[in-house]
Amino acid sequence: MIWISTAVGLAVLGLAVLGVLAARVLVAARGLSRELDLTRERLERHSGEFRVRIGSNRDGHG
Repeated sequence: MIWISTAVGLAVLGLAVLGVLAARVLVAARGLSRELDLTRERLERHSGEFRVRIGSNRDGHG
């Protein structure tokens, strides 16, 4: 009977470890999403100026 209790305890411990790791992944994904949004905003701010410069440098071919 002690083997069953030990197996169940280890299974619960394993699930707890997986839960902690999943929470860390979710927090990291939120941080990455926030960083991507910030970068996207910064690029959009400068893209208009970049397109104007590209447009003025085109020679009309291709």
